[in-house]
Formats: sequence, C-alpha cells, structure tokens
Amino acid sequence: MSKIRLGILGGGQLGSMLSAAAKKLDVKSIIFSDDKYAPAQKFCDEFIFAKYDDKNKIYEFSRKVDYITFEFENIPYDTLEELSKLKQVSPKPSINRIIQHRLAEKDFVNKLNLRTTRYVHIENKKDLEPLTDFLPGILKTTTMGYDGKGQYPINNINQISNLNIDFTKKYILEKLVKLKKEISVIVTRFGNNKYEIYEPIENIHEEQILKYSKIPADISTKLYSQSQQWSVQIAEELKFIGTLCVEFFIDRNDNLYVNEIAPRVHNSGHLTINAFNISQFENHVRAVCALKQIKLKKISNARMINLIGNDIIPYRKNLKLDKNQYFFDYLKKEIKEKRKMGHITILKND
Repeated sequence: MSKIRLGILGGGQLGSMLSAAAKKLDVKSIIFSDDKYAPAQKFCDEFIFAKYDDKNKIYEFSRKVDYITFEFENIPYDTLEELSKLKQVSPKPSINRIIQHRLAEKDFVNKLNLRTTRYVHIENKKDLEPLTDFLPGILKTTTMGYDGKGQYPINNINQISNLNIDFTKKYILEKLVKLKKEISVIVTRFGNNKYEIYEPIENIHEEQILKYSKIPADISTKLYSQSQQWSVQIAEELKFIGTLCVEFFIDRNDNLYVNEIAPRVHNSGHLTINAFNISQFENHVRAVCALKQIKLKKISNARMINLIGNDIIPYRKNLKLDKNQYFFDYLKKEIKEKRKMGHITILKND
C-alpha cells in the first residue's frame, strides 16, 4: 500500500515539526513555500518553492498530494479555496477567512456568548479621538501581524496625535484588561464531538513574543475547566478538522477572555512533543489524514523556553543538556533579532 501524501503550505518551524510527525506515521510530507530558504525543506520528503498565487505550481502541488493543510493562517484565502476544489484542505478555507480578520474573529467569538476584551473597528485616526474609555488599549491591524507586528499600544489620548500609522489598512482597538496571566488551550478535533484536548498551558511573553510556556498552568480548577470547554465549543462551532489553539487572558479577578484563535498547531504547544504520548503535531497529521484517534496521555510536567535571535548561539556552539532537557534547532539560515530560532523543553515530574 502506498504512503499517504500530505501537502503542507508554509515552510517554517511548524511545517518542520509537522513533517517530522508525518514521518513518524509513515506519511510522506510535501512542503509548498514562498521562502527559498524555508527550514522545513530539511525535514520534509519533497519541497516546492513558488509564490502562493502561482497557479501552475499550485496545480502541480495538488497532483502530488492526498490531503492538504497549512502551518500558518496567513496563506492567501484564494489559494486555499482553489486547492480545496482539487483536494481536501483541512481546516477548511472558510475558517481562515474568519480568523485571518481580527474583527470577524472577535465577532464570531462574541456570537458564541464567550467573553472577549472590549473592541471597536477603526478606519482612521479621527475614529480614535472619542474612545478614551478604550484606553489603555492596543491598536492592531485587522489582518496579518504576529509576534507584536502590526500592533501599537496606546496608553492615553495624547499619544493619538503622534501616531505614525498607515490608515489605508484597517484596524481594531482592543481595551487592555488588568492582566494576571495568559494561557492557551490546544485541541485536536477529528470530527463531531471527537477530539483530544491538552491541558491549559501557562505562557509568558516578552516584547509581545512568546518566551516561556509551562504545564501545569497555575490556575484554578474552574478556569482549567472553563478554558477547555470554551476551546471545544469554538472547535465544534467551526467544524474544525485538525489542531487549533485558543489563547486566553485571565484578569486580576480571575475572569477569562478569549484573546485569539490560531487555526493551526501553536508555539505554546511545542512542549507536547515530549510531555505527552501524542504531540499536537502528530494529532494534527492524524486528524487531517483521517488516521486513527489515540487517547491522549500526559507523560510529564514541562517547561518550554523559546530561543529568540542570538539565544540560539550558545546551544549551537556548545550543546550541554541534562537528560530531562530537549533542544530543537529550527535550522533557520539567518539569525535575526526577535526571530524564533529554536526552543528547549525541560521535563519536570514535581
């Protein structure tokens, strides 16, 4: 019997880890990326370099695969829609259309009667002037942007006149909560009410980039249960197939807020590779390729540290790890400031 062939759009570290998980399951991975130096080409079985709007290459890619997925949500919707006419794309492109747009995403969550921070659509600088009750807040582009890109903190009304922002783009202003901590919940949905859910992960960001993640999260039993229930509710409403992550804020009164939905495997879930019997990546491959669902079991408590920019250098030069530590080098060609270069996972049984 020939191998299943999984097409993955995007060639970053998430594509690399999906390819590694696919190999474990004897699934052939074919990466399609618009980055000539995409690190995932070092992990996949086949690599196609082309722009995402190159129709000839898109059709070539579709002929080589049985199923299609993606490693990040900013793949052009038109590309996903075109591919879905040719092969099964999971999660379905219509989900991306919601989640690629922050206003549509917030509206979707609110229609489920789940709590988000207060928000308002912004089209120009004048729209900001009467919104003092939304300050301090954060102005975000409605599309694109991650790891702090396209995001502008506004603490008071006096800052608005000094904003040097391109208002040909659309924005959303979100009121900041009095933040106690941030958590994320990762769910893999296989079908109607068929899912595997990971325990909530506690996250710490530095300069709006994820730096540390850990399990167990230091939260109440109520928040543990509520965050998982909300995540499953979102996955079910979207009829999602594959792994998704819901990021949450917790305020000082222990109120839970949905911050963002990532329709894919997620940085905070890297620790699942070592801390569970089935990682978020393997579960994603299983779900999108219609493979067997296996009951999730936790192996160990864990902590993950992102290696950003030059953080990677000491590990590449002189790697010394304890037996409970695991080093992942994303093999990116160029070290850049604020670029995720790798991570360390530390298993802890206490």
